[in-house]
Amino acid sequence: MLKVVKFGGSSLADAAQFAKVRHIVKSDPSRRVVVVSAPGKRASDDHKITDLLYLCAAHVEYGVSCEKIFDMIRSRYLEIKRDCGLSTDIEGDLDALWQRMQKGIGREELASRGEFLAARLMADYLEYDFLDAALWVKFKFDGTVDKKATYEALQHAAEGRSVVIPGFYGIMPGGHIRTLTRGGSDITGALAAAALDADLYENWTDVSGILMADPKIVKNPAPIRQITYSELRELSYIGAKVLHEGTVFPVREKNIPLNIRNTNDPDHPGTLILEHIQDEGDDGSLITGIAGKKGYCVLTVAKTGMSSEAGVLLRILEIVESHGVNVEYIPSGIDILSLVMSEEKALPCLYAMLGEIQKAISPDSIKVTEHIAIVAAVGRRMASRPGVSGKIFATLGENGVNIRMITQGPEELNIIVGVEEKDFAQAIRVLYTTFMKENDHERV
Repeated sequence: MLKVVKFGGSSLADAAQFAKVRHIVKSDPSRRVVVVSAPGKRASDDHKITDLLYLCAAHVEYGVSCEKIFDMIRSRYLEIKRDCGLSTDIEGDLDALWQRMQKGIGREELASRGEFLAARLMADYLEYDFLDAALWVKFKFDGTVDKKATYEALQHAAEGRSVVIPGFYGIMPGGHIRTLTRGGSDITGALAAAALDADLYENWTDVSGILMADPKIVKNPAPIRQITYSELRELSYIGAKVLHEGTVFPVREKNIPLNIRNTNDPDHPGTLILEHIQDEGDDGSLITGIAGKKGYCVLTVAKTGMSSEAGVLLRILEIVESHGVNVEYIPSGIDILSLVMSEEKALPCLYAMLGEIQKAISPDSIKVTEHIAIVAAVGRRMASRPGVSGKIFATLGENGVNIRMITQGPEELNIIVGVEEKDFAQAIRVLYTTFMKENDHERV
């Protein structure tokens, strides 16, 4: 069995966190491929190493000294080395990097050194081989990852070895270092898991999996034990802060389970993400998660006979698209349809769009409703249970939440409602409380 494990910045913040990582890895011999981020914050008033490196890059670009900032970076790594009792010549790596900075170094290469140095130390600590991501993460000229070349390179480089890999970067065809988006170490881990056909990809962070609702809105929401990739996609799209999309696709393509775990609570099972989940019986939750976003507007167009007039929706969508605005949802009736759009994108060109729609289809009325929030209840079990939609609408109404828009996905994985922004938090709290009570009642 092979597990690819990735540890985030909070898991590598200092020597104490390094020790937790070492205990986790050594407790399971199948954890033979380890991907690491750069050290994160040790406390709320601390700095992430990557942020400091980007700050150094800005100083280098404008010819301003960044010696004091670099000294902060240097001291973090030297402290970890000392407290972990390591022998790696990290001083030499830091000196070489400083010299490169004096001669000029690219912003992305400099930013990538946080992971590079952390991986060097962790490889020493685990007594694993260090494997530079630049040796196998291959980018195409357009900046996308060349999966075929990447997978083949790692299969060759990691064969028969236990390795520590720095996340967040790879190499362009011309030999230059290129970084992934922020949070890119998650993607590196997923690519490694897919390349090696791992049995499991573990993503270790500072939370015990994905929560059923935003803890800033719902007090102590329950963790999600199991979730499908489709449900995860729905929650992510509607606003839940979960994994970067690039983390999901490589492992989903290979049907590799993804387990989100907590470095600070390693005995907690976290959240397991799978392509398909067997029926949980009576213990399964009806709702997997609840999420939402603010900042929408709804453009409602009404015209008698619209449903029998070919091409009306297409003409409206073409007008909206010509202004670079994406339509998120399209709830509709017989002679009325609504377009749900981001206010940030739609409002600057709203009057131009309204004028063009008026000219193109001569509607009976056009109405714009601003300050709308979208709230979605997501769950794979909803399709098999009648009355879920009615319960959602009734519960919100009983608690004074006015529903302005309703839509549901064709796979019945979600039920989406639009509410006024002032009711956003209340809607999420009400739905969470209602369905958690129902779940508790069913388990009694």
